[in-house]
Amino acid sequence: MNGRSSIAAMLAGSARLLVINGAALMLAGLLCGLTVESAPLPRLMLTAHIQFLVNGMVSVLAGLLLRTGLSVVSGRGGAIIVMGHVTTWAVCLSEVAGAVWGTTKALPIAAAQAGAKGGAPWQEALVLLCHVIPGIFLIAAWALLVAGLLRRERLA
Repeated sequence: MNGRSSIAAMLAGSARLLVINGAALMLAGLLCGLTVESAPLPRLMLTAHIQFLVNGMVSVLAGLLLRTGLSVVSGRGGAIIVMGHVTTWAVCLSEVAGAVWGTTKALPIAAAQAGAKGGAPWQEALVLLCHVIPGIFLIAAWALLVAGLLRRERLA
């Protein structure tokens, strides 16, 4: 196998992982939706439900961009894109935790509207870190995907 075909195989694998990740996030979001009414802070649980669904769809979209070749990235870029999307589990799960704990630092507007009073300092720090760190990875992932889209246009 030459270098180009091995990168193509690696990206096909990355695309598959992204689609599976996205489908699993959407399933988790649908299941999370069943708990909205019974959550201590239903409005924050609704936010978690939506976060799972949106991140799931975005992960599937990223996988399709790689699979169809619309976005041309390196093998390392594909790995970063997968990591960026897999880390969204931390965001989504921390939003579920925030709906139970009533944290306010990561989503202050939604928390205020939900009537959250704030969690313990370690809970606030955990939820905030679970938003910030994956957010950085996701920005990098989408920067690579957009650069890959532009690269594809130049090659066409």
